[in-house]
Amino acid sequence: MPPPLIAPSILAADFTRLGDEAAVVAGADWLHVDVMDNHFVPNLTIGLPVVEALLKRTDIPMDCHLMIENPDRWAPRYAEAGAYNVTFHAEATNNPVGVARDIRAAGAKAGLSVKPGTPLEPYLEVLPEFDTLLIMSVEPGFGAQKFIPEVLVKVAAARRLVDAGELSVVVEIDGGIHEDTIEQAAEAGVDCFVAGSAVYSADDPAAAVQALRRQAAAASRHLRL
Repeated sequence: MPPPLIAPSILAADFTRLGDEAAVVAGADWLHVDVMDNHFVPNLTIGLPVVEALLKRTDIPMDCHLMIENPDRWAPRYAEAGAYNVTFHAEATNNPVGVARDIRAAGAKAGLSVKPGTPLEPYLEVLPEFDTLLIMSVEPGFGAQKFIPEVLVKVAAARRLVDAGELSVVVEIDGGIHEDTIEQAAEAGVDCFVAGSAVYSADDPAAAVQALRRQAAAASRHLRL
């Protein structure tokens, strides 16, 4: 059984010292980077130049979550820059398969994300083209929001398909994940847990990563340390 993947979100980090903030989460599995364009979501964060600079400062595989319009144009560039995983939103394109193939051709894993209110069923036929399924457990755009437990129905559905061999994706969750919510997400079938303030607000962020991993493993039926 694989271990839980913990992906600290730099949305909760100090943006004036991102290189140092990547270093304090040593031992994390992925470094989650939220790219927002103030169009697809009502917030503006960082873009490709900052990601390129950050890639030079960390060896943690970078998990770029693109909350942007026109992923067809922009997503492959993050893969070309060296991101490990590039995820875009199903709601942002009419050509998810084409974008996924372009991301993979550029050298990264391809991820598809769905908002809390977006059903999974319309995308099941395209998911074999993806490596990651990111289920949002808050409305995308801002950090430190309250976890929406209703999305765990989608997590459980995806887990059943993976366990049955019908899909081969990493099931990832993003939004409101902390010590009080990670266990229910693990029980539902999540593989990778994005955590922002739960990590970066801790006195010891690296220790917080390990604590969350232990919690997830203890609650999961398919993950172990």
